[in-house]
Amino acid sequence: MSPTRPRRAAGGSAPGRPADGSTDRPADRPADRPVAAATARPAWRAPWPALRDIGRDARDTLFLLAVIAFTLAPHVTRLPLWCSAFAAGALLWRGLLAWRQAPLPGRLLLALLLGAAVGLTLLTHRTVLGQGPGITLIVALTALKTLELRARRDAFVVFFLGFFLILTQFLYSQSLLTALGMGLAVWGLLTALVLAHLPVGRPPLRLAAGIAGRAAAVALPIMVVLFVLFPRVGPLWGRPDDGLGTTGLSGRMQLGDVAELALDDSIAMRLRFPDGPPPPQAMYFRGPVLSRYDGRQWQAASPWQQAVQTQQDSNARGIGPGLRYELTLEPTRLNTLPLLEATLQVSRIDGGPGGQHAALPSGLAARSLWWQMDQPVAERLRIQARAWTDFRHGPTSDAGAPGGELLALPDGAHPGVRAWAEQLKRELGLTRRDADALAAAVLRHVRTQPFVYTLSPGSYGGDTLDEFWLQRRAGFCEHYAAAFVVAMRAMGVPARVVTGYQGAERNPVDDTWIVRNRDAHAWAEYWQPGIGWQRADPTAAVAPERVERSRSLRPAPGFVAGVLDAVNPGWVGQLRSYWEAVNNRWNQWVLNYSRGTQFNLLEKLGVRSPDWVHLGYAVAGLLAATSLLGLGWAWWSRTPHDPWLTGLERARRRIVRAGGHWPAHWPPLTAAAELLHRHGEAAQPLARALQALDAQRYAAAGAPTRPRAELRAVQAASRALAVALRRGNRPTRVPPSRAG
Repeated sequence: MSPTRPRRAAGGSAPGRPADGSTDRPADRPADRPVAAATARPAWRAPWPALRDIGRDARDTLFLLAVIAFTLAPHVTRLPLWCSAFAAGALLWRGLLAWRQAPLPGRLLLALLLGAAVGLTLLTHRTVLGQGPGITLIVALTALKTLELRARRDAFVVFFLGFFLILTQFLYSQSLLTALGMGLAVWGLLTALVLAHLPVGRPPLRLAAGIAGRAAAVALPIMVVLFVLFPRVGPLWGRPDDGLGTTGLSGRMQLGDVAELALDDSIAMRLRFPDGPPPPQAMYFRGPVLSRYDGRQWQAASPWQQAVQTQQDSNARGIGPGLRYELTLEPTRLNTLPLLEATLQVSRIDGGPGGQHAALPSGLAARSLWWQMDQPVAERLRIQARAWTDFRHGPTSDAGAPGGELLALPDGAHPGVRAWAEQLKRELGLTRRDADALAAAVLRHVRTQPFVYTLSPGSYGGDTLDEFWLQRRAGFCEHYAAAFVVAMRAMGVPARVVTGYQGAERNPVDDTWIVRNRDAHAWAEYWQPGIGWQRADPTAAVAPERVERSRSLRPAPGFVAGVLDAVNPGWVGQLRSYWEAVNNRWNQWVLNYSRGTQFNLLEKLGVRSPDWVHLGYAVAGLLAATSLLGLGWAWWSRTPHDPWLTGLERARRRIVRAGGHWPAHWPPLTAAAELLHRHGEAAQPLARALQALDAQRYAAAGAPTRPRAELRAVQAASRALAVALRRGNRPTRVPPSRAG
């Protein structure tokens, strides 16, 4: 926009309309016009001016408002409803005022709106401090600032608020799609900034966008080098929900939690297997182990009991050579690392706080094969580890037999399942030491009875597990795992629930294996004397394809995905595979670029034992080199580099040094006439060359030109005149009319 031009007074006439508001005047009608034509209705005119008819101020303002709206759009799902409506209303109101060229609202009204925005923020968030309240206020203030967009300083405030809003998007997402969208927003704001500096008139948006794009292209290499060399530090601020985790994997489980997580199709982690992948039925990614049960919710063991279980499970051992793999874990806001079962060695972790890498960071520990860190995983981690799909863990002797929480059931809870389990045990004539046989009998019951594996089993009333196990027989994995553990405990066998993920989907584009949140799973473990803990997955009994083929339940596809799949089955999957492969490259090359990667790069460049000091030297050298290049560019830009202009300037300086008079502001025709007038016949060759050069310069489009020949003629003639001037040869002057 160009706020330096005076704003049109309120109530002014619209473009093309008479000042008195009339649409026809008698003086405009010829005397012989027929009466019918004279009384006919005037031509219809739209109440709104066309976009090409509005002034430059209005056009630039509308463009800036569109860029701000585009920048704010991703925040809509995160903002309170009132804030989204407030921002949309303010932007639409300002756009309407610009379109109609109406006066802006007064300061009293703006002050009232500001007070309302602050009050609603306090009412919604109970504070104005923190990430959520801060972004809410920034959005409201940006929208309000557009309503007092009168002068250039107001425009600059809106520009920089827009740039700040772009930064806030990356607090929630750093994906490639977010980066592309915010890059487009930066281009739009730079275009608006260029428009504010262009001279009067109506420069096209394409011109401003081109200037902004070239400026961004010049800055892009500097940005890339700074990204590579600038010291990697930890997050500058944290999110208020840093301690919150994904439902179903947070160390507690209630029936329905894992089913809710299974509706989420987003990526949880990616894997690579250098030596080949394991079979799908071995892809269990172990998360929280849940031992405590109060009849409604499963939770991790108490600290004392967890210490006992960790001590008992410390004898975990793998059978065979093991399986190497690399896992890239998305930020989960949990301290759990859902590694492949059973991961017994973690050799490297890239990422985490400050981007540090280490073989085994402090605070990393495996409790009952459940890997945990002291701090929540707030950044993407890349983990290199070794797992054994055939393993043993837990105590084997009766002296170390698990008990306590692993056998406890709440008083009065699930009487139906407990009675069924006790009857099964009596019918089989088995004891608690026959845990394998008892587990096989429970799983056989699941296979032979009409159980249904479903994401939406409906609402259960009364005792959920009794109704599920004995009547409805429809549930998701957590229903089967919880019922299995209750039945085993009722028969005196220690058992517990394990949560995590099961299965993975291969991406054929980049040969990675993708685990999604919908692959969340719950299974069970029971203790067999002489062997230790054994995995039991009742879901594999009712839905073998879930475990053997990694076919997790999925919600119905949306309208667009359904149409594409109907036209060409597999389109949606192929497009998603390509996009996820590209996004994985973005994660690995950009988001996973850590401090350790920087140091490795410096080592490859010849720096021994690189540290922060070397990075500082590199950044300082880069800034110095950039500054020198900028100074050199500014010095080089002081003189024109158009060959026409440089050739003319060279000739002019030659004449001036020889004692002639040729000011820099003279165009070629003026110089030809004046030189001929001052120096007579000696200036005739130079005058003709300058006239020919001018004709070539302003020739019609498509006309044949000889710019190099004319420039050579100018140089030769200027040298001849300079020689004549130095010899003092000043012939008789001729009138200017002979210059032609």
